[in-house]
Amino acid sequence: MSKLAIITGASTGIGFELAHLAADDGYDLIIAADEGLIEDAAADLRTRNVDVQALQVDLSTPAGVDALLECAAGRTIDLVCANAGRGLGHGFLEQDVDDWRAVVDTNITGTLYLLHKVLPPMVARNAGKVLVTGSIAGFIPGSFQAVYNGSKAFIDSFADALRNELKESDGVTITTLIPGPTETEFFDRADMLDTKVGVQDKADPADVARDGWSALMAGDAHVVSGWKNKLQAVVAHVTPAAVLAEQHRKMAEPGSAE
Repeated sequence: MSKLAIITGASTGIGFELAHLAADDGYDLIIAADEGLIEDAAADLRTRNVDVQALQVDLSTPAGVDALLECAAGRTIDLVCANAGRGLGHGFLEQDVDDWRAVVDTNITGTLYLLHKVLPPMVARNAGKVLVTGSIAGFIPGSFQAVYNGSKAFIDSFADALRNELKESDGVTITTLIPGPTETEFFDRADMLDTKVGVQDKADPADVARDGWSALMAGDAHVVSGWKNKLQAVVAHVTPAAVLAEQHRKMAEPGSAE
């Protein structure tokens, strides 16, 4: 039986490109997203001559993650790309509670619940690969993007801690993909097209996915995608938080695109 990969947030962007790389490597796929475009993605991926199951589901909830895992129908899950994420622009006090909760529940709760479900069988057989999509945003206090950046800071830190907890299971690898701004639907969905970061040139999601896939296959702990982001990650660790927050404000404040 072919290897099986689960990839979330796979309708477009980085997740879509990761799914192509997995298919090209011979993995059968279970892909999921919270939008109908996931069916179009599945049709494209089936041209790679692998089995593809697609599910439109709310991955911010345990029920949605359970529905995703039921698609495996008892098959061994060899690889997971926990890529589903949601952004949100504007000042925190201007955001609706339901909107910022959707960011927290998608980026943190849904991701953790998925990993809590798929990792025990991997640990039991000492075999499996996990890629978690973090963000360079997790290193920066995100003025006018505070909940998103905070959620990615959590994910970046959580993945490091979990990797250490599982270090005795050397056949199980957890890799954190750390991209910067990438040309996806993210900024449109986050209502940030009037910001400097929303309109600036961004990384190609195919390039980001290739960086993540290479690190995943090598069992690396982290990969920061793009040399500018690598430099920014180094600088962020030695720059005062107040300075980083002000720099982020200039990129993400509504109207800064002007």
